[in-house]
Amino acid sequence: MFDAKKVKNDCVNWIRDFFEANGKDSPAVLGISGGKDSSVVAALCVEALGKERVVGVLMPCGEQSDIDMAQLLVDHLGIKHYIINIKDAVEGVKNAMPDGFELSKQSLINLPPRIRMSTVYAVSQSLNGRVANTCNLSEDWVGYSTRYGDSVGDFSPLSKLTVTEVKAIGRELGLPEVLIDKVPSDGLTGKTDEDNLGFTYAVLDKYIRTGEIEDMDAKEKIDRLNKMNKFKLEIMPIFPYEA
Repeated sequence: MFDAKKVKNDCVNWIRDFFEANGKDSPAVLGISGGKDSSVVAALCVEALGKERVVGVLMPCGEQSDIDMAQLLVDHLGIKHYIINIKDAVEGVKNAMPDGFELSKQSLINLPPRIRMSTVYAVSQSLNGRVANTCNLSEDWVGYSTRYGDSVGDFSPLSKLTVTEVKAIGRELGLPEVLIDKVPSDGLTGKTDEDNLGFTYAVLDKYIRTGEIEDMDAKEKIDRLNKMNKFKLEIMPIFPYEA
């Protein structure tokens, strides 16, 4: 049985310990999408460090239909935040490509999250901050993150927690239900996470925690994605030279 209160309290203490060792007076800085993951991480950091030491970065790419959810979160927590529109940066990179070179569809999808993370780090470094990663175990299990985009950070509160568990912690933190239950989407393709994946997080979470799954097609896809995307969570291979 998942004890959301205990895990929440343990995570808060873990964040405090991290900052005690790695940035005693530094703020936690994170990208705010308005989804459950960034909402829960921001709220955990507020409980651990106080709202004065948490900074949110809202990064629409042109118009963002759910930017009001991100604004709701920063208003609810009372944290300092910056709105930085990355559209010009994204278009600048695309327009700088040499004639005849065509970016692939996946490159175009991954470009905004990579620019978003560069933006978060620019803000964080300027504030002597530490960047919070907002990925969860369910997403990481099937590689549903962008390498060198939302997959990175200086500390990661949710990487060992499934979507189901993250939602339970969000309720324990007293976050608005609309943020916890907001249908997750990548914010890039106009599709929900579950549309893109081809199975629900409920099915995935049960499989991760118990090994049980009824849909064999979903099992095959989950296993394939897990194997194919493990490299995203590993340190890059280094040539083992010794002088």
